[in-house]
Amino acid sequence: MIHHWSLFTKPWKTATAEELGALAARLGFTGIEFPLRAGYQVDLADPERGLVSLGKTLAQYGVRITSVAGDTSERTFAACQAAGVRILRIMINADPAIGYRKSMEAKKRELEALAPLCEKYSVTIGVQQHYGFGIFNTMEMRELLEGFNPQHIGAIWDAAHSALSGEIPAQALDIIWDKLVLVNLKMAYYHRANGPEAEQAVFEPYFTTGRNGAASWKDAADFLIAHGYDGDICMPAEYTDEANVEAYIAQDLAYARSLFPARM
Repeated sequence: MIHHWSLFTKPWKTATAEELGALAARLGFTGIEFPLRAGYQVDLADPERGLVSLGKTLAQYGVRITSVAGDTSERTFAACQAAGVRILRIMINADPAIGYRKSMEAKKRELEALAPLCEKYSVTIGVQQHYGFGIFNTMEMRELLEGFNPQHIGAIWDAAHSALSGEIPAQALDIIWDKLVLVNLKMAYYHRANGPEAEQAVFEPYFTTGRNGAASWKDAADFLIAHGYDGDICMPAEYTDEANVEAYIAQDLAYARSLFPARM
């Protein structure tokens, strides 16, 4: 049983806590992923108090904070524990100056040093892949996470970035299944950003609705259902056409729910 359909609230930076709760509930979400970053609804000078307060406000609308996107300072772990948040989402970038392999060796040591904080605060670090110079495809994510207890440090599989790396969703999920702590449903494809007359072609990601990207949400859903996935599904609400985010996320949630008819 999926616990929560969760909305990443990054697009609603200026909303009040009450407005966030009302929005999530109106759209049909029972959870949010909160960006614990400067300029959002929680003051980073006192993240523990702020996150707890936000959680109490959201609860009035039947919504809870299911995950946080933030840094890995001990203050962030303490804030998550105080607010009952189980997952702290991060991404892993590489340093081009030293190259991918040496970067990942260093990042693995950083994660090893964070494992005691995961244990202390009962918070799981979720590593998400992202296009660019860093952890991009699912096998790279698995390689980084080998040896870690997924209750401490696990994987967040993102359908859009998996699609951008050219993966088949069921195969990618099979690669990371035993490390999986959260699923992100968004979608993207590459489009050419300059004309055919240009000396060098430039291709950029275009973030779109769930039915229209480079991979199949249904393929992912079928795998998750067959394997008894019982975690949350987060919908990041990331669209290149930012003017229509609310309309797109409402339509995408309806589509995603239709793929799990026996699960909700």
